Amino acid sequence: MDIRYSCNQRDFKRYTTEEIRSEFLIEKLFEADQVIAVYSHVDRMVTLGVMPVHETVSIDKGIDVWKNFGTGYFLERRELGMFNVGGPGKVCVDGTVYALGYQDCLYVTMGAKSVTFESDSPDAPAKFYMVSAPAHCSYENRLIKIADAAKRPVGALETSNERVINQFIHPSVLKTCQLSMGMTVLKPGSVWNTMPAHTHERRMEVYFYFEVPENNVVFHMMGEGQQTRHIVMQNEQAVISPSWSIHAGAGTSNYTFIWAMGGENQAFDDMDNIAITDLR
Repeated sequence: MDIRYSCNQRDFKRYTTEEIRSEFLIEKLFEADQVIAVYSHVDRMVTLGVMPVHETVSIDKGIDVWKNFGTGYFLERRELGMFNVGGPGKVCVDGTVYALGYQDCLYVTMGAKSVTFESDSPDAPAKFYMVSAPAHCSYENRLIKIADAAKRPVGALETSNERVINQFIHPSVLKTCQLSMGMTVLKPGSVWNTMPAHTHERRMEVYFYFEVPENNVVFHMMGEGQQTRHIVMQNEQAVISPSWSIHAGAGTSNYTFIWAMGGENQAFDDMDNIAITDLR
């Protein structure tokens, strides 16, 4: 498991491009029949990717659960959200099987002992993108289809940010301990995932960018509002954004991204906006 430690905004100002990418960028999340996991000490969030091809893959494959979490099994004191961004597949949670199509979401509550993944076809493997947060109480496992997500159309084509925010793991859809996840789909001709930029003083955020067309990239904006930095990201990469960092980005084409948050609250509108003309 890749371990990432916390970074403060004062030291961040002196980071080189290579240091920023090494600290915050998750370049590769999917490898055949493997579990890729990155543990961030920012709110103790874990970002994972599983692409089962020829095997049924357990969530703890290759992870020393006791060494990394001090628990008997991965979700003993954690909750988990996942999206399938590949071909059709199945997730089995303590004997219950959930079929996930493209862009379907599954919430797995604290206390689930066994979580396994498989693809319907090795020629079109499923790709399960996941984020896990610490938890102190259990709710119910739930499969959430894209049609069941709470939809919030925002932005406009005139400002290059027309998009639909799909809230999946969110208080308006289901109860969780602290994890929130959703998927934002940008309309053709739009590139900004949010503007004005904002911070969440009470929550960190992980962005996973996908549906980025070939030969295109996303410029993910980080840093404080008066000290901005960026990371150039490609398709199916994720970025860890601390609470003190702005959350914004623009691509060379429209794209889709999955956001995940954990922290003091789950209020989606709890944002500290920064005026566009105040950015530096």
